[in-house]
Amino acid sequence: MGTDDKIYPPAGGVAASSAGNDGRFILSEVGTLQMTNPVTTVLTPVLYILVFIIGFPANALAIRFMAANIKKASTIFQINLAVADLLLILVLPFKIHYHIQGNNWIFGEALCRTMTAFFYGNMYCSILLLTFISIDRYCALVHPFYSRRFRGTRLATSACAVIWVMVGLIVLPIVLVQQSFKISDPNITTCHDVYLKDMQNVYFYYWQAVVIIVFIIPALITVVCYSFVIRMLMQNKREYRKAKVVTVLTLLIYLVCFGPSNIILLLHQWVPELYIHYMITVPICSFNSCIDPFIYYFISNELRSKIKTMISFQKVVTRFRNSQSTSTFQLTQMISSKTSPTNSS
Repeated sequence: MGTDDKIYPPAGGVAASSAGNDGRFILSEVGTLQMTNPVTTVLTPVLYILVFIIGFPANALAIRFMAANIKKASTIFQINLAVADLLLILVLPFKIHYHIQGNNWIFGEALCRTMTAFFYGNMYCSILLLTFISIDRYCALVHPFYSRRFRGTRLATSACAVIWVMVGLIVLPIVLVQQSFKISDPNITTCHDVYLKDMQNVYFYYWQAVVIIVFIIPALITVVCYSFVIRMLMQNKREYRKAKVVTVLTLLIYLVCFGPSNIILLLHQWVPELYIHYMITVPICSFNSCIDPFIYYFISNELRSKIKTMISFQKVVTRFRNSQSTSTFQLTQMISSKTSPTNSS
C-alpha cells in the first residue's frame, strides 16, 4: 500500500491515510479531532446507555405479553418489531464500550462485522416493519371491508419473513468486508469508522442504494398511509380521539428518529466532515427502539390491563409471603418462649 492510499468513512467514518506499507494508519488532522471529539466518546455512549436501560426491559416485556396472544396480523408485525428492536439493543453494550474507550475496538474483526451488521440490519428491519404496520392500519381503517380478504396472520408472517431475508441480504456486504483497522495516530483500532480508498466507490453506491431502498421509499409509503389514516380519523371529530393522537405521534417519532440519520448518511457520502453530525443522529435513531413499545404495545388497553393484573398479583403474592413470614416469626417466638428454661421451671 502506497503512502498516498487513503481510508474513507464507510457510513459515519473519517478520512485517513496510510503510513507506508506497515499496515498502520495515520488519521488526518480533521479525522483525529473527530475520533477524539467528546461527541463520540461521551455524548454518544451516554445516549446508547439510555436506550439500553429503557429499551431492553420494555421490548422484552412486550414480547412476553404479545407472544401469548397472537390473533391478529398487526400483532405479528409488532412482535417482529419488538424482536428487531431488542436485537439492536443487545449490541449496544459493544458500541458503548467502543466509544467510551475512545473509539477503540478490542473485540476482534469477526465481532466488529457482526455488531455492525446487527446494528444496521435491525435498524432497517424496524423501518420496514413500521412501514408494513402503517400499510396494515391504512387497510384496516380506510378500506376495512376490502382488506378483510387478505389481512390475515399467514400473509403477515410471510411479509415478515421476506423483510428479514431482504435485510439480511442488504447487510451481507458488511459481513463480507473488513470493518476494523489499526491506526497509529491516535493509537486505536477502529470499527466501521474508516476503510480503504479502493472501497470508496463501492461504499458510496452501496449506502446510496441502502438509504433510498430501505428508508426513502418506505418513508414515503409510511407518510402517505398515515396521511390517509389521519384524514379519515379527522372526519370523525368526536370518535377516535385517542387514535388520532397516537397516529400523529407515531408518524412524528418515525420521521424524527429515522429521518436525520439517514439524510445525513446520504449527504455524508459527499461531505465526510458530517461525521460528527452523523454520530449525534445515529443514537437518536436508536431511540426509536425504546419508544416503540410504549406506542404500539403499552398504549393498548388490553395489554395495560394485563400488566396491571400482573403487578396486582405480584403485590398480593408479596403481601401473602410477608404475612406468612410474620406469622412464622410470631409462631417461632411463641414456641421459644414456651420452651425456654424460665417457663419450664
